[in-house]
Amino acid sequence: MTIFYEFGGALYANITNKCPCACTFCIRKNSDSVGTNDSLWLEHEPDLNEITGAFDSFDKSGLKELVFCGYGEPMERADILLETARYVKEHTDMKIRINTNGLVGLINPRFDISGLKGLIDSISISLNAPDAESYNRVTRPKFGEEAFGAMLSFAKAAKGIVGEVKFTVVDVISAEEIRRCKAVAAELGIPLRIRHYITDNVKYE
Repeated sequence: MTIFYEFGGALYANITNKCPCACTFCIRKNSDSVGTNDSLWLEHEPDLNEITGAFDSFDKSGLKELVFCGYGEPMERADILLETARYVKEHTDMKIRINTNGLVGLINPRFDISGLKGLIDSISISLNAPDAESYNRVTRPKFGEEAFGAMLSFAKAAKGIVGEVKFTVVDVISAEEIRRCKAVAAELGIPLRIRHYITDNVKYE
């Protein structure tokens, strides 16, 4: 069972396969893994002891960043994520990033976002579209129309808690939609990164 894997010079944490979205471009449709790593489909959701044990046994030589991003939405297990981040901070000097769809407020309305402070160094949020209608078409969240607004609300709140917050879009959407995404990001004062979609078992970057 692959809990941790290396990709692009960083260590990635695969702690859940659950996700409230069914994005049209999701890499899970194309492969069981990324790069040359083993399958990222989990036999079961690992508990904290399994996660920390796997972290301790992984050869982290030369790896400076831990990224919560696997074959699921990491904030589906926000409490375990924060406990893991705390463990990593206590035992290493690694920077910690979360790649998220920003829907934790709908996934777990009781989650206190202030818990990210001091543990998470950066957050990358999938903007994916410039408005609710196109967001639902591309991301297909189970929460329906309220998802887009919830994602933007999370981004605004995270900006005041975490040192670095950025939006991303994958270039499967039109040039006009990307232009409008840039306007949305600029209005919120959050940088936008355009990610290029690549198939053939290579993760979009």
